Amino acid sequence: MRPITFLSDYGVEDEFVGVCHAVIARIAPDARVIDLGHGIPRHDVRSAALVLRRALPYCEPGVHLAVVDPGVGGSRRPIALRTIEEDRLLVGPDNGLLSLAAQRFGGVAEIVDLARSPHRLEPVSQTFHGRDIFAPVAAALAGSAPLADAGDPLDSAEFVQLEMPLARPGGAGELLAHAVAFDHYGNVTLDVEHDELTSIGLRLGQPIRINNVEAVYASTFSDVAAGSLLVYQDPYRTLSVAVNRGSARERLALQHDDTLTISGA
Repeated sequence: MRPITFLSDYGVEDEFVGVCHAVIARIAPDARVIDLGHGIPRHDVRSAALVLRRALPYCEPGVHLAVVDPGVGGSRRPIALRTIEEDRLLVGPDNGLLSLAAQRFGGVAEIVDLARSPHRLEPVSQTFHGRDIFAPVAAALAGSAPLADAGDPLDSAEFVQLEMPLARPGGAGELLAHAVAFDHYGNVTLDVEHDELTSIGLRLGQPIRINNVEAVYASTFSDVAAGSLLVYQDPYRTLSVAVNRGSARERLALQHDDTLTISGA
């Protein structure tokens, strides 16, 4: 019995998560379900895709159910796929949500359209595919049902890819990065890795500037005074901006995809 991880923007105030758990339990009562989180900002496909890519390397290969689905009931496809590496099964809407995780594990080996899946619940609600399509399919796959039998085959070239901004050099000694995600502390994930900062001459411990605001390229929050701005390598080895005991998102007034100019002080 494969374990099932579950990520969504359903929140915990309503019954949606519990009902999906109940559907899984009826079909695969021995499956272990691990909730990666249900507090994704509503309809925020990209934040969920980033969370999924970051979290899955720490999860046992199994069935990975993800539902952030603003296009539910519309033209987007419900899908399940198998990754080339580690034989992971990803289940969710084909809106880019699964694409970063699939890339992380070598790409797509097999993919099916679940619209006519024999595992779906009938009648299928047009607004709750998490309950009626994705949860029962995930449960069936956890119980070793073949992926090929779960839906109609698709060409992997049809799989929707998420478009992400890319950091690039700016002026002399500058790097133009982007705010790609935020956590509830107000920390800002950048599309930058450590090597990209060192390539413009910045080193750990150095003072830097972010959008012309003084900061430090630090190892951790306590390397700077409370209220100070820093860039650090986050737990997933990308760079983030934070304020020690504060919110970098608020300090810099950032929204998704906003550009940040990083340079030496």
